[in-house]
This record gives sequence, C-alpha cells and structure tokens, in this order.
Amino acid sequence: MNHNEPLAERMRPKSLEDYISQKHLVGEQGTLLQAIKAGIIPSLILWGPPGTGKTTLANIIASTSERPFYILSAINAGVKDVREVIKKAQGHHGLFTNKKRPLLFIDEIHRFSKSQQDALLGAVEKGIVTLIGATTENPSFEVIPALLSRCQVYILNSLEKEDLIQLLDNAKTKDPILSQKEIELKEVDALLRFSGGDARKLLNVFELICTSETTNSITITNALVQSKIQQNTARYDKTGEQHYDIISAFIKSIRGSDPNAAVYWLARMIEGGEDVKFIARRLIISAAEDIGNANPTALIMANNTFQAVSTVGFPESRIILAQCATYLAASPKSNAAYMAINQAQQLVRKTGDLPVPLHLRNAPTKLMKQLDYGKEYQYAHNFPGNFVTQEYFPEALSETTLYEPGNNQREQALRNYLKHYWKDKYGY
Repeated sequence: MNHNEPLAERMRPKSLEDYISQKHLVGEQGTLLQAIKAGIIPSLILWGPPGTGKTTLANIIASTSERPFYILSAINAGVKDVREVIKKAQGHHGLFTNKKRPLLFIDEIHRFSKSQQDALLGAVEKGIVTLIGATTENPSFEVIPALLSRCQVYILNSLEKEDLIQLLDNAKTKDPILSQKEIELKEVDALLRFSGGDARKLLNVFELICTSETTNSITITNALVQSKIQQNTARYDKTGEQHYDIISAFIKSIRGSDPNAAVYWLARMIEGGEDVKFIARRLIISAAEDIGNANPTALIMANNTFQAVSTVGFPESRIILAQCATYLAASPKSNAAYMAINQAQQLVRKTGDLPVPLHLRNAPTKLMKQLDYGKEYQYAHNFPGNFVTQEYFPEALSETTLYEPGNNQREQALRNYLKHYWKDKYGY
C-alpha cells in the first residue's frame, strides 16, 4: 500500500465482489458480467459521468480475464503512441495464436482526434486488440461511426446515495490510514451534495477533511465539510469536479432568460479550456428543450453555431458562442415540445405496441393492398386548407393530447391553427 496515493486510489476495488453500484451491468443478471463469465469480452465503450467506476471496471475486466493489458490516456497519447501499443499487442498476441487477445484501455477516448481513432480502427477490426474506451461524453458524437459500430456501449450511472455512504464506511474502516482514526459520520449531506454521485470526488474530499484534522477523533458534520471545501468552489476543472456544475449554471441562466449570467458562465468555461464543441452541443439542446416553438429560429442559430465553431475553433469561436448564448437567453421560452415527447414516451411504455390503424399502414405489396393496408387513408393535400379530419392515433388512444402549446405569441398562433381544424378533439 502506497500511503502517498490518494484515498480514491487506495480504495479502488480489485474485484467485482468489491465493486459498488452499476448492478445493471455487473450484478447477478448484468449483461457485462455474463460476458466476463463467458470469457467473451467484446470491444466496448464505458460511458458515464466522472467517478462512476469506468477505469476501475476496465482494470477488473483485465485482471478477471487474465489478458495482457495496455493503457493509454487520450489526453497525452498521439497517433504514434497508439501505433506503438498496437505493435506491442500484435507482437504479444500474434494473429495466428491461441493466446488471449490483449485489452487496450483508452481513458477519455472522446478526446482522441479522428486520425487517432482511425489508427485504432484497423487493430480492432482485425482482432489484434479488444478496445475498452472510457468517456464522459456521448460516444455518438465523439467516436467515429466505423469504430463505434464495432463496440458495445455500456452506460454507467451516477452512484446512488446508499452506494456513496457505503464507500465512506468502507474508507473509514478498511483504509490503512483512516482506519487508525476514530471517525464518526454524524452528517453526510454536504459530502454527498458536493460529490454529485462522483465516487472519486467524494473520497478525495473525505480524505482532505480527515487528514486536515489534528486529532484522531473526528466527527464529520455538514458545517465542517462546507468550511473545508468552500475555498475551492471557484476553481473550474474541465476534466472533472466543476465540469458539470458550470455547464448546468450556463444552461439554467439561458433557461432563465439572463444573458448576462449566461455569458459569464460561458467565459468561465472558455477560460478553463473547455471543448468548444461541448459548449455548442449544449446550446443546441437548450434551443430545443427550453425555447422550442416559441422561437424556432433558435435551433437554427444553435445548429449553425455548432457548425461555425467546428470550422473556426478558438479564440474566435468565443464570439460566436457569445452571440448564440445571448440570443437564446433573450428568446421567449417554451418547453412544450420537451414535455410532449416525455409524455409520449411514458404513454408508449404504459400502453405498449398498439397496432397501427389500417388506413395509416404502408402498402408496398399486392398482398398488403388486398388486406386493406392504407385503403381508407385520405391525402391531406387533396382537401381545402391541406387538412382533412381523420384518426391518426391507435384507436385506444384517440383524443389523447400530448402537445400543449406554450403561452407565447408563436405557439398561441399554433394553438389557434390546431383549434381551427381539430375543433374540440384535443381540447385546444
């Protein structure tokens, strides 16, 4: 045991038995556990927030499967490093041996450029290595399609309250340093609130508090935790602790129609070296979720912003981002489309696969036409105003209202349009 290691490293689980949380992956019926037991490890991407156990899980997979294990960090590695590791793996494994295929773990794979990911692709395709990538970002945006299509994506969730408390209990009783102290967890709300489901952050703060106290008897309270971490709250770290807090403040400022606060949080991210595309993607989401049909141009603006900053890059992209952020913040707001799709998905989960009405079905074959597929469908453009009253829902859901236009000028016009044609059917 290296006493100079941070607590989070000292307490890192070495086996699945010690691994806390992610039961949907490594619990008794977990999909990943079944693959590990079968000895069939596919190339995979572990996607989840910081401190959810991605690196730990990769290490456990390697030790459990007893395969050669190579590690690269996307922050430091270049194409040359990737090729060197692949060469080593190929030499170790060979293409025509019965040895187990080496594992290549790439932390923060979303930071790899296209050329770096292209360098990986051939090795994954030929089976030279089994890739395990870890990312905090949506791999659909950050991993090239050819590589992503050859990987299984496993989603890791933020740790639950019970998981975090168990981590604290394990640390105070099993860690060789902290177990020498008498530690009482009288209050844990501040610790849990600050960690935000990040196990690494939780353990590091816990260690800071415990080791900064001069006595061996320590009582953890919310006030003590707050006093110890307060001086660090202004720091922005794009790789971890403040990453999600700052982007949350940014989006909530836009949602709250405060362009001044929005551009402040934008500046915090820019000065912290945040990825320009990460910011731009959040603007696209905000335009759809928080503005929607109250100002449809907002989504066009946000999408154009993403395209522009992808071409321009920093430092000039700061101006483009500021223009878009202030525009979105100053736009009228509506979450009607966001609420509509949420309700629609809940309805689908509740009602299941209801049959498509015959008149709405596609009829590409003679048999389908004989079965009356599409027979009574009325083509709206053949009627005055390009509208005809007919049922578009499954019969069991007729008259269900999912989209409720927001209270703004544009959506009130949409409401009037819908009411004119649908009369009282949907209550508009």
